[in-house]
Amino acid sequence: MEKARQRRGRTPSTIMVRPAPGRKSRAIVRLGAITVPAAIGRSGRTVMKREGDGATPIASMRLISGFRRGEGNGRLVTPLSIRRIRPDMLWCDQSGSASYNRLVRAPFSASHEEMRRSDGLYDICLVMDWNISSRARNRGSAIFFHLIRPGYEPTAGCVAVSLRDMRRLLPHLRKGTIVRVV
Repeated sequence: MEKARQRRGRTPSTIMVRPAPGRKSRAIVRLGAITVPAAIGRSGRTVMKREGDGATPIASMRLISGFRRGEGNGRLVTPLSIRRIRPDMLWCDQSGSASYNRLVRAPFSASHEEMRRSDGLYDICLVMDWNISSRARNRGSAIFFHLIRPGYEPTAGCVAVSLRDMRRLLPHLRKGTIVRVV
């Protein structure tokens, strides 16, 4: 009986991401009793995610790990594995590359985005398993759970929340936590 209770206690939690009324690029994120506003892709949600479509995939995605920028974030309280972003860290978004939808290091000639962004969106960036464990060309890359732009501007397909709300969620997140976009 005690082992069954312990297993239940370790079961990954689920973050629900539901559309918010009014704008297709807005969402409501809920984890247990925590409910926060969020931004999603500029094209809303889709079941047919394609590279560059600006949509957030309707899917259940496991959290794999995370990244953080060192300056100004203070201590992050979370059981999720979080790595410090280095200046040479990039994420490949060129679907024809063998490194598609993978972390790569500079110098890197294929199309990519910098993990150490000047706009602060990836100052805390959680990697969701969208097209990572089983990759397919043009199915979308760099689908992250990250920080929001001012005014909750749309993302390119990610889920984004405020720094304050990310700090509220982080203590409850671990590898295997499900992010379910409905």
